[in-house]
Amino acid sequence: MSKSKNDIAWEQIFDKHRILDKIESKGWVSISSADINRFREARLMTKFDHRSQLPKLFIDNNLSILPTSRGTYGIGTFETFCDFNREDVKVTPVDFPAFLESIDYKDITSEATAINCAFVSKILHDFTGETDLLPTVSGRMSSSMFDFKINSGRGQFKIQSNNSQIEIDGGYEGDNSLNLIEAKNYISDDFSIRQLYYPYRLWNSKITKQVRPIFLTYSNGVFHLREYEFTDAELYNSIRPVKYKKYAVRESTVNIETIQTILDSVKAVKEPELPFPQADSFERVINFCEMLKQRDFLSKEEITRNYDFDRRQTDYYSNAAKYLGIIEYTRENNQTGCTLTKSGLRIFGLSITDRQLEFVKLILAHEAFKNTLKLYLNKGNVPSKDEVVEIMKRSKLYKVDSEETYRRRASTVISWTNWILELIEE
Repeated sequence: MSKSKNDIAWEQIFDKHRILDKIESKGWVSISSADINRFREARLMTKFDHRSQLPKLFIDNNLSILPTSRGTYGIGTFETFCDFNREDVKVTPVDFPAFLESIDYKDITSEATAINCAFVSKILHDFTGETDLLPTVSGRMSSSMFDFKINSGRGQFKIQSNNSQIEIDGGYEGDNSLNLIEAKNYISDDFSIRQLYYPYRLWNSKITKQVRPIFLTYSNGVFHLREYEFTDAELYNSIRPVKYKKYAVRESTVNIETIQTILDSVKAVKEPELPFPQADSFERVINFCEMLKQRDFLSKEEITRNYDFDRRQTDYYSNAAKYLGIIEYTRENNQTGCTLTKSGLRIFGLSITDRQLEFVKLILAHEAFKNTLKLYLNKGNVPSKDEVVEIMKRSKLYKVDSEETYRRRASTVISWTNWILELIEE
């Protein structure tokens, strides 16, 4: 696989400045944005919100990078990312103010809109337990100066942050706390602790109220809110999850009869001459399409660089959406990329509930998924991987021939079937 522009530039920087030798000797090394800019713009070379975005040289050597001022960065074997907790959480229904015309929860295209929807629908009030909650701080600001400790593969190091630039997506103050929100409108496996820690340190030193770091993720009609705390304010890695809740605006419900009706009535389509899906999270397939709706066109390089996908995942999830007829590949400015089809645009114009049911129809129009769900409902439990493989072998899939490939793809069939059943409200 060809190297990215970041990979190439970082290799040149590491070679010129003997970065690995200095890390081996001192544990970590400082580098200026001016030194980085000589090879490629530092802004493009240093912003990594997820592990998957790190350059290959960093991944191969267990390295990460942190801003230490507006013009310097520290590189070392730092532990800078935190995995999202993914326990099963029941969705809490909320009502959206019917009189509002200037904001639409069905068409959230930015982090700011997601936060505003969470505020006006009282999601933030419920999650924080604050009855009186008002927006107070947001936007770009300086982190001020503070020292902190950070864990690494070489032990613990002390680092000084000297007026690094930070950005707070939303700050909401109540009677007892200031709630600092980092928001994303795409799904990821992890996040950079810096996004919560630097704002926390800034405001924890300024006010007497409790400062509560909160991560908000919005996708496919669901608001995921996770609160964290730092058990040692001076230790970057002392982050700990406090609570996790999911919210969705109340709409019509999906019951087993609805799914059964679709299962009985949907017309089977001929298997497309495309790779059979290998994308276990259908929620991320939807989120991938949401990103396309916001941007109209995204090159594969943009998807890999800006979202929590490596190059292989970009291919897996784009192929899965193409398999369902939601996206198509096209070229723009000499780059191969993705855009929503007419069917995809139509689906994303529907209410959240109707949108989900359209996805169900698209999935069940393929025999492997339809017959797996039938077996699931007949048995009353999840079919085994062996049973799913046998169903797939009878479904005339395109260029799936080895036993190993069948078994890998069977994981996707089971996962998407579970997603359909999870739509059913008790």
